[in-house]
Amino acid sequence: MNCRIQRPNPRQEEFLRCEKKYIAFGGARGGGKSWAVRTKAKLLALRYAGIRLLLIRRTYQELENNHLRFLRAELRGIAEYHATARQFRFMNGSVLDFGYCACDSDLDRYQGAEYDVIFIDEATQLRPEWLRQFAACLRGVNAFPKRIYYTCNPGGPGHGYIKRLFIDKRYLPGENRDDYAFIPAKVTDNTALLRAQPDYLDQLKALPQQLRLAWLEGRWDIFQGQFFSEFTDDPDHYADRRFTHVIPPFDIPREWRIYRSYDFGYAKPFSCAWWAVDFDGVIYRILELYGCTENPDEGVRWTPERQFRRIREIEENHPWLKGRDIQGVADPAIWDTSRGESIYETALHHRIYFQKGDNRRISGWMQMHYRLSFDDEGYPMMYVFSTCRAFLRTVPLLLYSNTDPEDLDTHQEDHVADECRYFCMSRPIAPVRRSGGALPADDPLDLMKQARR
Repeated sequence: MNCRIQRPNPRQEEFLRCEKKYIAFGGARGGGKSWAVRTKAKLLALRYAGIRLLLIRRTYQELENNHLRFLRAELRGIAEYHATARQFRFMNGSVLDFGYCACDSDLDRYQGAEYDVIFIDEATQLRPEWLRQFAACLRGVNAFPKRIYYTCNPGGPGHGYIKRLFIDKRYLPGENRDDYAFIPAKVTDNTALLRAQPDYLDQLKALPQQLRLAWLEGRWDIFQGQFFSEFTDDPDHYADRRFTHVIPPFDIPREWRIYRSYDFGYAKPFSCAWWAVDFDGVIYRILELYGCTENPDEGVRWTPERQFRRIREIEENHPWLKGRDIQGVADPAIWDTSRGESIYETALHHRIYFQKGDNRRISGWMQMHYRLSFDDEGYPMMYVFSTCRAFLRTVPLLLYSNTDPEDLDTHQEDHVADECRYFCMSRPIAPVRRSGGALPADDPLDLMKQARR
């Protein structure tokens, strides 16, 4: 039997030839990802007799629409499809299984499973804990290659997980950077699609800006559902500070005021930040201290006592803070005495002072939106130093709540954002004025709807 393979485009060929253990392919819509996954699965099954492969999508219907209906025709006479088991069995003993995962209970069927190669198609649509559990199925005592292939677009529950490993290249203990490869692909790489659908590129260009940046350009800092969709990290504008919120650190003039914001959590990370304010009222996030109250990975137990001792050390020794009169703002919850001594009383032992912050959520988020908005010349009212990793890691990934359209999803790592809104509420500003007029300052709901577009 003959299994014909059409000629891949250069990006698809790079994907097919890559031999890293973890390979991500995509970044934009229309890059030919599904074809590449099916082709690589067929090639591996035919080359390695007896190999076990698994192809995952979020739902069974997606498997049917994107893979099974093609493979039943492409593998006719080469592999037999068993619908009940959802698998192709090749004549050489290789097996290609198909699975889906839309909820926690779907993972039960993979408990104890072993595969040599796993394909996770549209991986950003799966939650990080599911992706980690599938990775645990990659094992076996044989000479077959052990690999996971991810295809992905920006956005979705797994966005942060994929972005950390393949875009930001930030690795945790036990993760070897040499095992990872990212192969970007855009619709312009997929000449076969553009020949078949010449208007597809125009369709992507006509999308709203945020979707266009994500789906056409493959931008990982912009994605659908992003709560702070204004946020941009553009290195090309670091020097002139236009159309970017991230800038390199610089020495803070002594004439600028310095402030501190703080969010404490009993079962969540704490976040403390220092802000500089220039003569125009522009705020700069210049330093931060972030950690879990108890984090075995860090080997540190960040008790309130330890937190405030470290804050005092930073303020007494860091050249930007030393000798400054620093005003603080914090969540009013730290004044709670129901558990005994309040968190604020612990802070006082170290001469760390706070004012009670205004913790109204929607108003606070609107103040952050106002600060992040660009004026006609491309300047925002908030900048973040490139060394503030906790902010840059968590805030751009925050998504809207599914139950409250004006709020963000509180199940995310939102502690930096909480501490940031306390500070913004302590120095409220009006919406940024543009040449076409100002956004209506008295209608937060309408503003939030505009921010979601």
